[in-house]
Amino acid sequence: MKVSLNLMIVVLATITFGCKENHFKKDVVMAGGKYVSAETLNYGKSVYTEYCMPCHGVNGDGNGVAAKGLAAPPRNFKLGLIKFGDVASGELTHDDAIARSLREGLKGTAMLPWDLKEKQTDAVIQYIKTFSPKTWFGKDKELGEKIVANNDPYGLARKTQAIEKGKKVYHGVANCQSCHRGYVNLQEFNQILVSVGEDKVNELDEDFYKIKMQDSDHGYATMPPDFTWHEVRSAQNVQDLYIRLAAGVGGTGMPAWKGTIEDDEIWAVAYYVKSLMEIKDTPSRKELMSRFK
Repeated sequence: MKVSLNLMIVVLATITFGCKENHFKKDVVMAGGKYVSAETLNYGKSVYTEYCMPCHGVNGDGNGVAAKGLAAPPRNFKLGLIKFGDVASGELTHDDAIARSLREGLKGTAMLPWDLKEKQTDAVIQYIKTFSPKTWFGKDKELGEKIVANNDPYGLARKTQAIEKGKKVYHGVANCQSCHRGYVNLQEFNQILVSVGEDKVNELDEDFYKIKMQDSDHGYATMPPDFTWHEVRSAQNVQDLYIRLAAGVGGTGMPAWKGTIEDDEIWAVAYYVKSLMEIKDTPSRKELMSRFK
């Protein structure tokens, strides 16, 4: 009993001194000129410890005690990379995009929707940034231009037209199948190529219907989704998909398409991808897949 008591004293002393050492003493100016008090950072640390630490780890490096059992690795905040932001990939995102991931979670992963109060959400977001001070600290750090899903040129009235155009852009303009997979047969593919001014091909690439693993800056390879089968982690509707296509996925091979293809083309691909998502677990998916044999 005496040994156990001594051990407990040592543990409590370690925790106490560790907490004091890690307490924030100074206020900080974050990217975008956001002033964050030491009080907020300390509160954010307590929220993080309660909700986030088991997966993301004490040091925010994604090596929490629960991380080893997860198929999708928890985010390593020390890298300063936000995958699902509301700005072009590579730029610093706005807090409300991070808040959305906290509020809604990420489909197909262990990142759950968290029912946090607004004060908790803001505090934990600011604390997470402290894991990568070179990225987030400093009044000179600017946030990227926010991408919003406004001015949909199609709407429900032109949904069918949008899907057909999206299929052409997906396979013939953006060549999304170079990372994801194709969803047309040889005849359809050649019709698309001709429609966009490209030459026909005699056969499809052997990987045309395969998902291609991609290198990333996160320390592991990423797998682009098969839209008819996998969950799309950060997007559930056409507007979400537009933002993800326009912004890209930070630190991965998924580029920001805004400025590379026309805005109406991005919207069209969003409609097309949504139509693929909708046939999951339906006879329509089986029918579509049978055309590729």
